[in-house]
Amino acid sequence: MQNDFTKAMDFRHACKIFDETKKISDDQMHFILEAGQKSPSSFGMEPWKFLVITNEELKAKLRPVCWDQPQVTTCSHLVVILAAIDAVKVESGIPMKRFARRDMPQEKKDFYINLYANHLKETLSSDANVYAWTARQCYIAAGNMMTAAAFIGIDSCPIEGFEKEKVEAVLGLDTSKYQVAMVLPFGYRINPQSTQLRVPFNEAVEFIK
Repeated sequence: MQNDFTKAMDFRHACKIFDETKKISDDQMHFILEAGQKSPSSFGMEPWKFLVITNEELKAKLRPVCWDQPQVTTCSHLVVILAAIDAVKVESGIPMKRFARRDMPQEKKDFYINLYANHLKETLSSDANVYAWTARQCYIAAGNMMTAAAFIGIDSCPIEGFEKEKVEAVLGLDTSKYQVAMVLPFGYRINPQSTQLRVPFNEAVEFIK
């Protein structure tokens, strides 16, 4: 299994253009999305939502505000990862619901919600701070989805090159609830994979004993 995982990591690359004639099956896409949905998150808040776009007209509208990148329109499925804003605020009631999923007495739930509120007081003080926190967690989900896709031979390309406010406008988002963290297309490569370039292991890793 370790060898299979390594193969997936070697297979994954930032695919710049996809084969428009090939489509990902529903089962395969569910497998990829489930890897994102099951990803870890701070305090278990799961502060994300995954918009899965296959509508060609909508993809065409998004491409100009994503630096006109061909991945957006050539991919099979375009996943826009949204970072939660309102749902992580204590007053929304969602954090308490997340904690309440665990079977524990009310006083322990109250302890956790107070810990959460106090620890994240500055983080939750503005939508900009919330976005900075939740968007980082979206990258954990994105990484897992890309690796899951590579594991079953499907390509991807993480895209940060987009005009955030314009993408949100095209999608008609209520930005008090969700904001765009990343645009993540999936599909099948049409060109050979480029050589994977990385710094040496010992340059990237330092062991402290």
